[in-house]
Amino acid sequence: MNPTLPLAAAEPRPGLRTPFTYTLFRAIWIASLVSNVGTWMQNVAGVWLVTTLTTSALLVALMQTATSLPAFLLSMPAGAVGDLIDRRRLLLFTQGFMAVVALGLGAFTLTGSIRAIDVLGFTFLLGMGAALNGPIWQTVTTELVPRPVLPFAITLNGVSNNIARAIGPALGGLIIAYYSPGWVFVLNGVSFVGTWIVVYKWRREVQNDGGPAENFSGALRAGIRYVQYSPAILAVLVRTFAFSFGASAMWALLSVVVARRLHLQSGSYAVMLSWLGAGAVTGALLIGKIGHRLNLNRRVLLGSLMFVATNLCLALVNSEYWLFPVMFLSGTAWLITMTSFSTSVQLHVPKWVQARVVSMYMLVFQAGMSLGSIVWGELADRATLPLALLIAAGWMLVSLALALPFPMHQPEGLDFSPGEPWSDRLVEEDIDPDDGPVVVMIDYEVNPADQPAFRLAAQHLTRLRLRDGALRAGVFADVSQPTRITEFFYVATWAEHERQHHRFTRDDQQVEAEVRRFHQGETPPRVTHFLAFPRTANVEVAAPPLQVAGSAQ
Repeated sequence: MNPTLPLAAAEPRPGLRTPFTYTLFRAIWIASLVSNVGTWMQNVAGVWLVTTLTTSALLVALMQTATSLPAFLLSMPAGAVGDLIDRRRLLLFTQGFMAVVALGLGAFTLTGSIRAIDVLGFTFLLGMGAALNGPIWQTVTTELVPRPVLPFAITLNGVSNNIARAIGPALGGLIIAYYSPGWVFVLNGVSFVGTWIVVYKWRREVQNDGGPAENFSGALRAGIRYVQYSPAILAVLVRTFAFSFGASAMWALLSVVVARRLHLQSGSYAVMLSWLGAGAVTGALLIGKIGHRLNLNRRVLLGSLMFVATNLCLALVNSEYWLFPVMFLSGTAWLITMTSFSTSVQLHVPKWVQARVVSMYMLVFQAGMSLGSIVWGELADRATLPLALLIAAGWMLVSLALALPFPMHQPEGLDFSPGEPWSDRLVEEDIDPDDGPVVVMIDYEVNPADQPAFRLAAQHLTRLRLRDGALRAGVFADVSQPTRITEFFYVATWAEHERQHHRFTRDDQQVEAEVRRFHQGETPPRVTHFLAFPRTANVEVAAPPLQVAGSAQ
C-alpha cells in the first residue's frame, strides 16, 4: 500500500473526509481505532481484575501509576529513538511487543494463575510499549497525507481516541460481566496484531537527510535544544501545560461530583462520559467549518473559556440534566483545543526532529494532567469540592493572559524542506567527524547606517545557529574597522557542524538571505572554519618542579 500524496485537482480545499481518500491513512486509522478500543477495554478489565484479586486499595491505585509512569520515563527517549531508527520498524516492534504482553496477560488470567502484582507488572509493560509507540505513531501521520490535509488527519486521530473512549469501557464491561477479564486481554492482544499487519504492509520510503548519524544522547540534547530556541514550539508547550493543568479538574473530579455532590449512581457518570464523547465527535465535524475562520490562537482561547464555564458548572449546578449539555460542549472544546496544540506542534518542526518534539509535547501534556489531578484532588479533600473546581476555573481564566507573551503561531506558508547546501565549506581534505570543537566565522561589510537593522536580522540567525547545534553564537564589530562585522558560532565537533548543514531548511535560508542582504562587499561574505588542534594531540606541557629552599637538585 503506497499513498499518493499530491492533492487531487478536483478537491482544491481539503476537508474532514479528505484524509480518508489516502488508502494507507484509512487503513491505519481503522486499525488504530480498533486498537484504541482494545486499550480502553484493557484499562477497565485490568482495574476490575485487581479489585477482585486483592483487598488493598493501594494496589488498585497503583494501576494508574503503572499506566502513566512509563510515559514520564520513556517519552523523551522514545522521541529520540524515533528520529534515529526507521519508524516503520520501531512501530512493528512496539505493536508486536504489546501484542505479546496482552496475550500473555490473557493466558495467565484464563488459566487462573494470575495475581494482583502480576497484573500490575503486565500493565507496566504495556505502558512501556505505549510510551515508546506514542511519539512515533503521531509523527507517522505526516508521512501519510500532504501538508494541507494534515490538520484534518490529526483531527480524525482525535476522533478515533474519543470514539474508543466512549465504546471501549462499555464493551469491556459487557465481556467482564458475561465471560472473563482474560478474554478482554486476549481481544486487546489481537487488536495489536491487526495494527502490526497494517504497518507491515506499509512500504515506507527510507528517510535520509544525508547528515552524519547521531548517537542517542546527542539526539536527545538536539531535541531539547531545538525546543529551547523555537518560540513557536515553546508557546505551544506553555499553553498546553496551562490548559491541561486546569482542564484536568474536570477529568479528575467528574466522578466525585456525580457521586458525592449530586448523589447519583455510576450509570449517570457513564452518561456524562457519553456526552463528552459525543461532543468530541461533533468538535471534529466543526473543525472543517471553523478551521478556515478561526486561527489556532482563537481556538485555544475559546476552548479555555469553555473549560472555565465547565468547572464553574460542575461546582455550582445541581441538576445532572443541565450538566449533560455542559459535558457535550466540553467534549467539543477539548477536541478542538487539543487538535490545535497537536497540529501546531507537528506543522512547526522539520522531519529530522519531529518525534523528539512530539515526545516533549506529550510529556508536558501528561505532566499538566497528572500534576493538576493531584492538586485539585488534594484541594478537594482538604477544603471542599466546589472550592477546588472554582479555583480551577480561576486558573483557566488567568491562563488566558498567556496568549499575549506566548501567542500560537500559524503554520501556513512555512517550508521545512531541506535547504540548498551551504556554500561555506572550502575544506578539501576529509576531517575526522569527532574532531573539534569547531568555530565558524563569517565576515560582513555593513554600512554603519544599516547596522541597527542588520543587528535585528542577525539575532534571528543566531537563534537558528543555536537551535541547530551551536553551543555559542553571536555577532561582533571590529573596533578598528567600523564597517566590518563578524558572525561566529561554536560547535562541539565537525560532525555536528555537518549536521547543521543538513538541518537548515528553506525557511532558514530566507533568514540567512535577509542578513546577507546588508553585506556591501564586492565578494560574498568571507567564511572561515577553525578547528581545535586538527590531527594534533592536546598534550599538556609538564611544569618544572617547584624549587624548595634546601632541597637537593
